[in-house]
Amino acid sequence: MFDTIIKNVRIVRPNTEDMPCLDVGIKDGVFAAIERDLDPTGAQTVIDGSGLLAFPGAIDPHTHIGIYQHPGIDAPTESAAAVSGGVTTLLTYVRTGSLYLNRPGPCVDFLDELLHVSKGRFYCDYGYHVSPISGDQVSEMERILCDYGAPNFGEVFMFYGLHGLHGRSDTQAQWLMLNEGDHYDLAHFDFICREAARLQRAYPELSPLIQVSFHCETPEILRAYEAKIRAEGRLDGLAAYSAARPPHSEAIAISIVGAMAHAAGLRHVNILHISSREAMEAALRCRTAYPDIDFGIEVTVGHLLLDTDCPMGVWAKVNPPIRPRVDVEYLWEKVLDGTVQWVVTDHANCPRAMKIAAADPDNIWLAKAGFGGSEYLLPALFSEGVRRGLSPNRIAALISGNPARRFGLSRKGDIALGYDADLALLDPEERWTIHAAGSFSTQGYTPFEGMSITGRVKYTFVRGSLVFADGAIVGTPQGRYLKRPTQ
Repeated sequence: MFDTIIKNVRIVRPNTEDMPCLDVGIKDGVFAAIERDLDPTGAQTVIDGSGLLAFPGAIDPHTHIGIYQHPGIDAPTESAAAVSGGVTTLLTYVRTGSLYLNRPGPCVDFLDELLHVSKGRFYCDYGYHVSPISGDQVSEMERILCDYGAPNFGEVFMFYGLHGLHGRSDTQAQWLMLNEGDHYDLAHFDFICREAARLQRAYPELSPLIQVSFHCETPEILRAYEAKIRAEGRLDGLAAYSAARPPHSEAIAISIVGAMAHAAGLRHVNILHISSREAMEAALRCRTAYPDIDFGIEVTVGHLLLDTDCPMGVWAKVNPPIRPRVDVEYLWEKVLDGTVQWVVTDHANCPRAMKIAAADPDNIWLAKAGFGGSEYLLPALFSEGVRRGLSPNRIAALISGNPARRFGLSRKGDIALGYDADLALLDPEERWTIHAAGSFSTQGYTPFEGMSITGRVKYTFVRGSLVFADGAIVGTPQGRYLKRPTQ
């Protein structure tokens, strides 16, 4: 009757309160039975879950697979790391220009190449969010939606026009490989919003999934404050970087997004990786001021676990920056009260040799921004969240149920009959210490180094196939590209 039966696991479903001890039967890649005392003789494979917590496979909807290494090289190792932590779906923000495939031109040509080099390289299922960089690419948004199943447009990096990915820059147009006459600025973002709004009207059945996602930092503020902080020389490390990209820069950009989306008639906007109290309060003000807009709010596990006193220092450089502890605690308040809708990692494998300047390894201004961590999404959020009163069911909603619904993954995000059998079995009692040496990622370091957490993934299944067990990757990459909405 079944390909696999998993016996004696506590089922953790989003938006419920109990965790019943049941058996799970899997057939043809989907959940076929979830009940007590399934007959083990009716399965090809039987696994005794021994009371482990069975979470729906985690969905990390904000990653950057292939940003610092070619996607075909990055996908196997970073998806292996992801499934080792119970992540069964990765959604990656991509764009033309420097990094990723290092090419300009039409989005559809870029996507064709990206899909070609991605096929057969992921251990988990995967999809892409596409950010139109040039004016010509705005006119491609309809094809990206209809032909490629990528309805979420972004990440729109609001600071790129005047400020570099890693710090001050005067060569952004060249770096983004823009055509003459193109400008990556507020007018361009406005055109993206207006085209997305048109698509919402043209495709009402897809309207909730047609979204624009914004990285909210204001470039003029960043440029001026970086010059100011560096000239003053009173701060260094993560504290200096946070001050150089101050919270009010996030808040101003969020306010602009609200006004711009409202003017465009855009009904669904995502405010990505909110890092500070000031930014979160700006997002909440926008919700009140523009009730016609559905503002999605996310935070990263890095901004929930790290602060400017992080002992890993420059290795934790990221945009927006890691903030002081007072901001971290406020973000947790908003996770606990339900304001935050999903938690992500912003995983970007920036290998050790690229991350820091060899001649000046402690220089925060020379270090590159971004780090990986999908493998810690479920266990780290479980460890810290439960300690703060977050139930396992709420955790399942934050990293599975909510992102599945938001991004059109209708067969994922829950343990229910007919859903894809994506499953993460977690030992809630095992205490362990994070070390980069134990990761399948090729990054070679982690800003979470030395952090002790409680809760460890023991098994991961993707559409019923065992891909991770007892510390080892099982089998070969079998992940599928997900056109959204999935059927």
